Amino acid sequence: MDKKHLKKLIDVAAGRLPADLVLKNARLIDIYQARVTKGDLAIVDGLIAGLGQTYQGLKEVDLAGAYLAPGFIEPHIHIESAYISPEEFSRLFLVRGTTTAFPDPHEIVNVAGLTGLNYMLAASKLAKLDFHYMMPSCVPASEMENAGATITANDMKQPLAADQVDGLAEFMSYPDVIAAKEASLAKLLTAKKFHRRIDGHAPLVTGKDLNAYVAAGIDNDHECSTVAEMEERLALGMYVFLREGSVAHDLRTLIKGVTPANSRRCVLSADDMQAKTVLKTGHLDHSINICIEEGLDPLTAIQMATINAAEACQLSDRGALAPGLRADLVVFDSLEKLVVKQTYVKGELVAENGHYLGEVTTYPTDSVKSSIHIKDFSAEKLKLKLKSPHVRAIEVIAGEVLTKEAKVTVDLTDSGDFAYNPNQDLTKVAVIERHHNTGNVFCGLLKGYGIKNGAIALSIGHDSHNVIVTGTSDADMTLAVKELERLGGGVVLVHQGKIGPVMPLPIAGLMSNLSGEETVAIQDKIDAFAHSQLQIPTKINPVMTLSFMPLSVIPELKITDMGLVDVNNFKFVPLEY
Repeated sequence: MDKKHLKKLIDVAAGRLPADLVLKNARLIDIYQARVTKGDLAIVDGLIAGLGQTYQGLKEVDLAGAYLAPGFIEPHIHIESAYISPEEFSRLFLVRGTTTAFPDPHEIVNVAGLTGLNYMLAASKLAKLDFHYMMPSCVPASEMENAGATITANDMKQPLAADQVDGLAEFMSYPDVIAAKEASLAKLLTAKKFHRRIDGHAPLVTGKDLNAYVAAGIDNDHECSTVAEMEERLALGMYVFLREGSVAHDLRTLIKGVTPANSRRCVLSADDMQAKTVLKTGHLDHSINICIEEGLDPLTAIQMATINAAEACQLSDRGALAPGLRADLVVFDSLEKLVVKQTYVKGELVAENGHYLGEVTTYPTDSVKSSIHIKDFSAEKLKLKLKSPHVRAIEVIAGEVLTKEAKVTVDLTDSGDFAYNPNQDLTKVAVIERHHNTGNVFCGLLKGYGIKNGAIALSIGHDSHNVIVTGTSDADMTLAVKELERLGGGVVLVHQGKIGPVMPLPIAGLMSNLSGEETVAIQDKIDAFAHSQLQIPTKINPVMTLSFMPLSVIPELKITDMGLVDVNNFKFVPLEY
């Protein structure tokens, strides 16, 4: 800010000059003291000039007693999980009152390297939502999979030095941090050199291991699934991000551990959220309402989506209503159930009554067109050569990204292949390398996903985003993979030997180039077909649940193109036990 603008801001605050905009007769959410006051809020040059007094403006809007709160801040999210571009993400999330987000572009960088990061940065400049990207810390997420790129500590220096990113995104390879491995130390020290914060990812880590992880300089964790985990992290000085996404629903559990003494270290977050969820349920507005339903004071819940997030993310220019802060604002009528009426970004009304008010301009996607390079795939690569019917299977936990290691007894063919039994909730699941034509395919078994007919294949496979497929027959699984390859990435369903609904994702095999509503309409068809024809239970999110099965840094058992991963011990294990 130069002297001219600073003087103008002071003059408006003092009442010597009219504001650009005055929101009059508001119930002002005093975030700092968790109370409600009444008065006007004056805005000039996109900043709050003053509040609580009577102000005059070049434009005045009477809020007639509506509540006025700071815009909501999302501290950790993956845009790619919404299956839409950053520009469309901005449009949908602004309607829900989210004005700032800290995306981790881990997914697209795993596919396209720094080219993917540069695309996200450029596209986000065309959006009204204020994006603060974090530098992906673990590309690949582990050494137990093949990704499309490798990002070293040296690769991180330029984006950090150029202020393209705010810090280091979730450090997923927590065993390497705890073991003080050289590559991890180099990345941590690079972030520290530029005085940037480091996000965490430490599922089920406890005791001395957790102490080691925090000592490395990691500030927060979003992987808590129990109150005990949450309290241990809070006691060690971490912020805890209470996650409510499309698959991971930890908020109702964790909210029971939020108290007046610790609430200011608790932050609401989504992590992974599909556009479908945003349109039909909401984002942080929905999380706030869950908190209220669970008995938390509404103002405390709003703190968890505003000032707590701002402080956790080291933003000093927003998160509250105060002179000199950004005029990112949310208007709503009730504290019993928060329904966003209006969203302002830097004093500009950008969304009203569920509708985005501007036009969406999109950035060219040529640099990140889908990358599907599969070598010599055939049904033969899905054959298992088992010597024993006693095998390990990945067991899905509905509503969690965590999985269990199940030990099951299966039927075998004469050649030792797995024989599908419709009376047993068990199917083949395979990961197929899609970046470098390696020909890598690993096939294992999946329990609890519930599919009873056909197959489903995705080019979304966290975090390296190889192709993942499951189904009740090798033929249907092969057909799904072949069609996915033809599409150039996306989602493909197969039923009784015929291709069903498909969802093309031409942006790196991760995101659609359509509008959010068009993308959701396609996903609705995918989900409906998956539940009705493939008979996947309605409690299972067909696409996102399957997409997490290759996530080799989330316990307990996962699968990659290289093998079956025991995440608790960070090692490959055989199918047979």
